[in-house]
Amino acid sequence: MVDFAILTVCSGNICRSPMAEQLLRAGLAQWPHVSVASSGTIGLTGERMTEQAAALSHQFGGDPSGHVARKLTAQQINAANLVFAMSREHRRAVAELVPRAVRYTFTIREFARLIGGVTESDLGAAAALPVHDATARFCTLRDLAASQRGVVALAALAEDDDVVDPYSHGDDVYAESARQLVPAVESVLSLFRLSATVTRPSYQIKTALR
Repeated sequence: MVDFAILTVCSGNICRSPMAEQLLRAGLAQWPHVSVASSGTIGLTGERMTEQAAALSHQFGGDPSGHVARKLTAQQINAANLVFAMSREHRRAVAELVPRAVRYTFTIREFARLIGGVTESDLGAAAALPVHDATARFCTLRDLAASQRGVVALAALAEDDDVVDPYSHGDDVYAESARQLVPAVESVLSLFRLSATVTRPSYQIKTALR
């Protein structure tokens, strides 16, 4: 049974979003009730990842084997608890298909920026939940990121929230795309792991019991 579903979205679903999907899946593998999938706004349905994207995914710990591109649908968005778009354009496309999804859709670099200053002490909502309920804890992190919109400073440049599209470009653009995507994924994974394991300090627990 899947309790928390993450969807990553790009254009063709053969470069950025499947790489993000695969790295997130690898990083969240210890939580079997979390699923990660990907789609494309103009999905090149049935196609495999490009060789360069597949090689980069493998290099950073993903498993590109078996990926087949698909087109984004409202049903996929509705089934997700969290959507990571690869650019602001894709974030808009998600919101156009399912307006309410704007509440849980972020570009992945935007999400990483919004949670960049979060520390263990900021995760009180997660810490108050049972340790075994990772799904609820992940939801609190998603909601915390959403609450930071308009609070955390905007990116210096709007495009800093995007991951560059390497499709039809050379290895240098693929490398740049990975340099933008991988640190964002790592930041996301780090906070997800922290939200899943954080506990309330013992003095808070004792105070609550009085």
